[in-house]
Amino acid sequence: MSPIPRRSLLKAAAVAGAAAQFSWALGAKDAQAAPRAEAADADPVTLDWLEDGGLGAAPGSTVGVPWPKGAYEADQTFALTDADGKAVPVQTWPLAFWPDGSLKWTAHAVSSGSGKLTLAAGDAAVPDKKVTVDKSGGTVDVSTGVITVKIGKDGSTLVKSVRRGSTEIARNGRLVLIRQPEIEDEDQGTVKTERFDGAIGEVTVEQDGPVRAVVRIDGKHRKGSRSWLPFSIRLYFYAGAHSFRMVHTITYDGTQEPGKASGDFIRGLGVRFSVPMRDEAYDRHIRIGGEGKGLLREAVKGITGLRRDPGAAVQAAQYAGQRLPEPSTWDQRVTTRLQYIPEWGDYTLAQLSADGFTLRKRTKKGYGWIGAGGGKRASGFGYVGGASGGFSFGLRDFWEKHPAQLDIRDAHTDEAEVTLWLWSPEAQPMDLRFYHDGMGQDTYAEQLEGLNITYEDYEPEFGTPYGIARTSELLFWANESTPSADALAQQVDAVRTLPQLVAPPRQLIRAKVFGPGLYSEPDRSTPAKAKIEDHLDFLFTYYKDQVEQRRWYGFWDYGDIMHTYDTVRHVWRYDIGGYAWDNSELSPDLWLWYAYLRSGRADIFRFAEAMTRHTGEVDVYHLGKWAGLGTRHGVQHYADSAKQQRIANTTYRRFYYFLTADERVGDLMHANVDSDETFLVLDPLRKVRTDPYTPDRHALSIGFGTDWSGLVSAWLTEWERKGPKWEKAKARVLSTMEGIAAQPNGFVQGSGLYDLDTGKFAVASTPVVSVSHLSAVFGLNELCAELMHLVDMPKFNDAYFDYCRYFNATKAEQKARYGSDFGTLLLFQGHSRLDAYAAVQTGDAALAKRAWTKFYGSDGYMESSPWKTEAVSGPMALVAGSEASWVSSNDTALYGLAAIENLALLGDKMP
Repeated sequence: MSPIPRRSLLKAAAVAGAAAQFSWALGAKDAQAAPRAEAADADPVTLDWLEDGGLGAAPGSTVGVPWPKGAYEADQTFALTDADGKAVPVQTWPLAFWPDGSLKWTAHAVSSGSGKLTLAAGDAAVPDKKVTVDKSGGTVDVSTGVITVKIGKDGSTLVKSVRRGSTEIARNGRLVLIRQPEIEDEDQGTVKTERFDGAIGEVTVEQDGPVRAVVRIDGKHRKGSRSWLPFSIRLYFYAGAHSFRMVHTITYDGTQEPGKASGDFIRGLGVRFSVPMRDEAYDRHIRIGGEGKGLLREAVKGITGLRRDPGAAVQAAQYAGQRLPEPSTWDQRVTTRLQYIPEWGDYTLAQLSADGFTLRKRTKKGYGWIGAGGGKRASGFGYVGGASGGFSFGLRDFWEKHPAQLDIRDAHTDEAEVTLWLWSPEAQPMDLRFYHDGMGQDTYAEQLEGLNITYEDYEPEFGTPYGIARTSELLFWANESTPSADALAQQVDAVRTLPQLVAPPRQLIRAKVFGPGLYSEPDRSTPAKAKIEDHLDFLFTYYKDQVEQRRWYGFWDYGDIMHTYDTVRHVWRYDIGGYAWDNSELSPDLWLWYAYLRSGRADIFRFAEAMTRHTGEVDVYHLGKWAGLGTRHGVQHYADSAKQQRIANTTYRRFYYFLTADERVGDLMHANVDSDETFLVLDPLRKVRTDPYTPDRHALSIGFGTDWSGLVSAWLTEWERKGPKWEKAKARVLSTMEGIAAQPNGFVQGSGLYDLDTGKFAVASTPVVSVSHLSAVFGLNELCAELMHLVDMPKFNDAYFDYCRYFNATKAEQKARYGSDFGTLLLFQGHSRLDAYAAVQTGDAALAKRAWTKFYGSDGYMESSPWKTEAVSGPMALVAGSEASWVSSNDTALYGLAAIENLALLGDKMP
């Protein structure tokens, strides 16, 4: 999706603000906008860097900042200053609006800064060196004031040239894909491969300065008449920077069938640039990142360690990457024999696992490789160039998303070539075939039996990777000469941890975003509060450690966690059906993001960031008949046949988008606006329905819990962003809220018949009691808290408060209210946060008391739980480490959210 032009946003906001004074034009009659707020507290906001070090060597950073309702009109401008009061250039644009048209979220891009920055209303400073974009010719030319990048509009060359001043530093930037048409499980057969090149389909300038410019390139990989593996590339440029960032997304649309050796197996996936080499071979330098800030620092023609010494100063200069004095000034015993010193043109660093990389080099093609070192985890950084200029490059999450690789080729010639392999061609081909043959599960009855033993919901041909995606991030620098060791170390840091400017928790809380009152800053003022904070810290630390111990890494896996632990084998149940990869089950994404919102902790942010990148891309389909649906937890991220809204839930993406203004996550959210159409394609209850049901466009069965929460989050986000379909989205938010409120039993009715064309639920003629323990645990409470803050609809509020009040009630209380009880339920601890929310909203003291009773004494984690780990080692486990066999990801997500929300809502009413 192209970003929405600022002019359109402001116009839409103005229309929204005017409409807010009356009733919603496209919604229900009694759905009124919440009253316009009085001018809210709009004090300056102090922004800080997530980690120490400021911007460092990164090209720039973009931060999202929320504002209280009514604080600023849509056309408000903002200024930024540093700790000394000096103006810092900033580019601002709106991300979201309150229903009254005032700003809810704004994005701010900076290209400088190392300490805290103050954001306030005012006129923005303009950078001395602006970003400019010229798309009038055959290329899109972007200038940062330091470098100029020419971007192709067609063909296979995405980046035609990167210049610094008059010097061309790199050129011919392109995408490379290696396909292996057949995969052999044994040692038979001949491996054949074919290369595809990225072919540009469309180029869009999304932003054009003055501080930040964004160019999007969409296309497919092509060879001959075949085009496949769609890509979406964004290039980010910042004022005054000599670097740029690439966000690289591929969507898998190949064929791999279980049991068959032929198919579209990816053998290599990379980004490649050519680098002109102008200097003498002894003034050409290679830098390859090893562990930490470690670097291989060599010259193409090394003059250190020789039998004859050219001089200590000459050797030191070459090691430092400085231009050497004329060879005539060296010891002539070296100068006269320079032609006999080998020139090393090719280097390869391969990181095939999270635990080891190898580095090798050779003089040139056709000659043998020699080992050049190795280690555990490489930084993913490299450099090739010389005294007259060179090109640095890096791949973020290099070892975490193995198998990855860096290649430098032909550095001894006039043009070197660098390739950043997102999937190393030296690894096994990317095998995405489903992992078993079905074991005779041909009917729904047999599949339900399988579910009862492995917890896997299998169905033939449903375990397909067709349509899943993955996003990678890369950085590039155009250096005027070989950087110093300190400068290289800064570049390595930027690759490993991309600097991020952030707003403080108090601003998020004050602005009442992501559910007013649902989170507050950590408070250890009483023993009871301190104990819960300790438990929250324990759980996060445990999962962070388990990622490392269990090696939850890899191109498709990094960012996810496992679902359930096997206490007998002392491993997570990685190979057992629905107990393996978690795929957002019961909302660990929400737990992590709310943990970050209240604390501002960098380690939690980075964990949540990786999960958002994973769950939004890999666990969701972006192409094909199931586009807009996600896959339930399983052995492979796409294996389970339950393709549902609850996993594609936009709620899980909103945090990262609004905190960082990330365009790719914005694409994912916008793509879900029409995902109600998926209910025509696939009935999520097809295996368990007892009554006949055929999907009907005007009467689709949609649940008010996991289904509606996924749909309404996408609609709400589109409405707030004033996206291309915001009017339709707003209408659906309001009409479905009204439809649920009008049901005989409100949310307890369970589901309704939805009309795709009108966006409304039919009102049932008879009351039904249909309550699931899953309905509210995929973000429903958090979404309803947001919706009730935005929309004045008392009947909806009452319907939701009733649901909150009676889920954790006794069966007798349920029966007295609804005529029958809710049956056998569970997850009471997780639902205590519904008690807490309704208690505060309605002033119900008994409900407040019950919230803590259910939190402390129902199911989930108890105060009597061990709250510690036990050591495991061989021969009991594969690797030494720790385990907490009593921990499960379901309980962790529910405890985490209940603890955070209960403390915020009822921290002053703890027993």
